[in-house]
Amino acid sequence: KYGLKIDFKILKYDKEIKMYFSELIQGVKRVDKSFLKDAEINDIKIDHRQVNEGDVFIALEGKTFDGNDYIDQALANGAARVITDKNLYGEKICQVENARKAYALMCKNYFGRACDSLKIIAVTGTNGKTTTCNTIKEILQNAGANVAIIGTLGASYKNEIIDTGFTTPDPYMLHKLFADMKKREVEFVVMEVSAHALALDKLEGVKFEMGVLTNITEDHLDFFNTMDEYAKAKYKLFEKGRVKLGIIGNENSYSDRLLIAPEVPVITYGINCHADVNAQDIKKSFNGSSFDCDYMGELKPYKTNLVGSYNIKNAVASIAVCRALGVPADMISLGLSCINPVEGRFNVIKMGDNNIIVDYAHTPDGLENVLKTAKELSKSKLVVVFGCGGNRDKLKRPIMGKIAQQIADEVILTSDNPRYEEPLEIINEIKRDMKNQGLTIIENRKQAIEFALGKYCKDETIIVAGKGGEKYQDIRGEKIPYNDFDVIYSYYRNHFKKIDGESFDDDNEK
Repeated sequence: KYGLKIDFKILKYDKEIKMYFSELIQGVKRVDKSFLKDAEINDIKIDHRQVNEGDVFIALEGKTFDGNDYIDQALANGAARVITDKNLYGEKICQVENARKAYALMCKNYFGRACDSLKIIAVTGTNGKTTTCNTIKEILQNAGANVAIIGTLGASYKNEIIDTGFTTPDPYMLHKLFADMKKREVEFVVMEVSAHALALDKLEGVKFEMGVLTNITEDHLDFFNTMDEYAKAKYKLFEKGRVKLGIIGNENSYSDRLLIAPEVPVITYGINCHADVNAQDIKKSFNGSSFDCDYMGELKPYKTNLVGSYNIKNAVASIAVCRALGVPADMISLGLSCINPVEGRFNVIKMGDNNIIVDYAHTPDGLENVLKTAKELSKSKLVVVFGCGGNRDKLKRPIMGKIAQQIADEVILTSDNPRYEEPLEIINEIKRDMKNQGLTIIENRKQAIEFALGKYCKDETIIVAGKGGEKYQDIRGEKIPYNDFDVIYSYYRNHFKKIDGESFDDDNEK
């Protein structure tokens, strides 16, 4: 869709960057006020093994490592300065209040504070970030703006895709991207902001035009321990001085809590509710949706190829953002009508009488939304194939199993990204509170999908959930090439010579 895919390692910056330590540390809160002789700095490193002569080494502490344990090695490798928030002293050591915040601010300084020249829109939430970002980006782009997007699917701008590895990139990569975007005259950046990035201060020093909160539902409790801790991480986006305007989904108690005493101006949005921006008179099908949207008392009709109530809500968030930016309603309507679903987000594949839906849903709320939408639109049985990722929040596994069985007629449990866990152990945790009736277990994901496609081929709706557009399975540290779409198309290519009277070939597949 976006053209050439390039590796981040070959992303160019237009000059050999060198600066003095005094420039690099501007804005960083120091604890150690003792005099440090200035020094010319070549680069910033957080891995002591990558430190070269003249670099700054920032000692970060994580859950399983502590960079402070490797300060001596970094100095031996030629580090000109070391940044730490521990009580450590030395000729080249600078003690700061918060090493992670220092890292983010120093990366910003190192890449010329490029983010200050960009209009950045942040989208956070458990679900809906990717679709909302993509919708905002497409509307702005259709309106003639030069727009970049950063998120789960990488960074995309100027007809290129850059693999960033994380939903919200590491500060060094992020500010390097910002610098390249500024050089290439990008005006708007629409980016997904994860709760992890906020909790780990990756975005310290970045100022946002707007911040969008889509929702807060259970996820990542392996990292945050409690829902309150998870929610507070997302609330950080809406602190005074970080964002100019909040666009908040009128969703649940966690959203309402943020609205009690907001630190920044707020616009609320939702569907069939009392909100500043509200969708009503909604019509849905597997081909798309139509609705009227009331923006501050002004009612306009909209159509979109996006399917389901939760995607309509994502569209309403995008309308709120773009109207607040000054984009005319008619221009938004045109842009919204041209948008196709993001790869792996409720993609409907029509095969004969069947609707096969591929979706990234990997949380209880996400799975429930997808299943309810499909159930509402289905003519016959609803079948779901899904699993849960390994080495992630285990509490959600039985919850997702229960949700699947409550809504779907048939459930096929399989492997997702098991990582370093045994797939069958994950499956057993998912099915803990499930009944055996209507339940099938096939550990191999490819075989599970093929079983569903072979058994349910008479007007049923089949949901393949969890991986979306991912191109791999993460098994024991190895990313093995794999894609749900490839499995589905390959099955039909191999099992049917004709579908609806037409040959199933590459052209039809596209």
